[in-house]
Amino acid sequence: MNYQQGLAVAVLAGTMALFVWGRWRYDMVAVAGLLAGVLAGVVPTDEAFSGFSNDIVIIVASALVVSAAVARSGVIEHAVQAISPRLKGFRSQLFLLIAAVALMSAFVKNIGALAIMMPIAMQMAKRSGTSISCYLMPMAFASLLGGLMTLVGTSPNIIVSGIREDLTGKPFQMFDYAPVGALLTLAGLAFLAVGYRLLPGGQKPAASIGEALNINAYVTEARVPAGSAAEGKDAAEIAADGEDEVTVTRVVREGSRRVRPSEAVLEEGDIVLLEGAPDALERTIAKQNLELEGQDRVFASEPTDEIGVIEAVIARGSLLEGRAAGRLELHRRFDINLLAVGRSGARLTDRLRDIRLRAGDVIVLQGVLSSFPERLRELGVLPLAEREVRLGSATRTIVPVSVLAVSMVLTALGVVPVEIAFFAAAAVIVALGALPLREAYTAIDWPILVMLAALIPLSASLEQTGATDLLARQLSAWAWGMPPVGALALIMVAAMAVTPFLNNAATVLVMAPVAALFAKELGYRPDPFLMAVAVGAACDFLTPIGHQCNTLVMGPGGYRFGDYWRLGLPLSLLVVGLGVPLIALVWPLR
Repeated sequence: MNYQQGLAVAVLAGTMALFVWGRWRYDMVAVAGLLAGVLAGVVPTDEAFSGFSNDIVIIVASALVVSAAVARSGVIEHAVQAISPRLKGFRSQLFLLIAAVALMSAFVKNIGALAIMMPIAMQMAKRSGTSISCYLMPMAFASLLGGLMTLVGTSPNIIVSGIREDLTGKPFQMFDYAPVGALLTLAGLAFLAVGYRLLPGGQKPAASIGEALNINAYVTEARVPAGSAAEGKDAAEIAADGEDEVTVTRVVREGSRRVRPSEAVLEEGDIVLLEGAPDALERTIAKQNLELEGQDRVFASEPTDEIGVIEAVIARGSLLEGRAAGRLELHRRFDINLLAVGRSGARLTDRLRDIRLRAGDVIVLQGVLSSFPERLRELGVLPLAEREVRLGSATRTIVPVSVLAVSMVLTALGVVPVEIAFFAAAAVIVALGALPLREAYTAIDWPILVMLAALIPLSASLEQTGATDLLARQLSAWAWGMPPVGALALIMVAAMAVTPFLNNAATVLVMAPVAALFAKELGYRPDPFLMAVAVGAACDFLTPIGHQCNTLVMGPGGYRFGDYWRLGLPLSLLVVGLGVPLIALVWPLR
């Protein structure tokens, strides 16, 4: 190993050590590692920022936007409502999610399958009170396992097939990978269904500001329009449709001051007072095709202004304190709508315009987002953070799911590369209004992208200095005296070890020729060794940087860099321990 190679290895090893130490945030560690590489001369200055244009960064950012749009569309809530009554336990929910991701990943790009299923996992976690971290990493690993089953499941399989064609004149076919890949996937899913316990942290998610203030019960009012699904239903049926998360507290009918909810059969034009959590209210209003009262009022805004909602608490001395919203004429005077009111420990049965507001009440306001700071200051209310409120801002639409499906089909058919497909999907979704531009930028986890962009040129320094070639030659030397199965295991482990520092496609390009040459020199067939490279390169379970699926769940799951090996190391050992004999059995060495 020469001086430059030693420096490249030392800088990368020091960066990995800081990641595992965990005292500094991961994006700052990656930036520090990149700067160290530049100062040491192993990363050329003109390539220091090349990572920001890398395909992986584009894919991860685009997938986050697409996943946020799918979550916002309301389609996920509908899917969860159809599934959740049959899946009461956490274990059954987890197994369904990881099995669905794995099966989808066999036929579509695994990051696309993960992007579709992540919002469903988040809804299940919210409804069951389970930490989302217990779902997302197992799902990411399941997506990698599922890709092992077919030619199109993952990039290493496609590249290995091409290398085999160069060597033998015949590529691997679509389902040549299935005998080994399917069994490895089944074994991996069985492990993940119980192995989630290895992840750090408890089962319950941390309480948000909203939960600390006990504001999970809002009152809002909606009108029953012509053709609404609520027509002909009573309060009990509305509650049952919403899985008893929403209660009808009052029905107001033209010509009658009040109708008892227990006696009322809803008719066109009725105004229904609903009580529940914001997301439950939004689901019920969408499912019953109700019209949120006041939502369609016109605001004094420019065409480029974005209309949204905000959750706020009424402070002592506020202009709203002790006064009814109707008398304040909020829309005329302040250009905002009052959509819901929540009061801790009390059930509100008056219409929104008649509720006498108090200090400590939590309200949901709709208006022009850019004007909210000034309006909230005038009213004397304080905005709340940490909880997304979609009441009055989202409508059910299949646009994001449809766009994502089209992009994955085009990718699977080879019409466009995956980075173009996902970037175009994100752009089309925003252009069609399925996700506001502000939410699109918010959905992108910028620290994750900075980490990736900084590590990509640093990892490339291993190849540029010749350190990877040195590793390949050393592997050949070590494997020379081993039995065939031992050499097969060494090739697979080496591919697993190299993948986090290159990427799975680059790993195959480096390791597959070495494996094929090694097999030829020892008199073995190349097929089992190429399969070992494909499996090892596709199964990066130890870090968040080797595969974009691992990176995608890092921010939403709240994982640290060192959390991956807790679940990933035993899964990697399982893949090696089971995969090597399976490959030797399905693909004879001689």
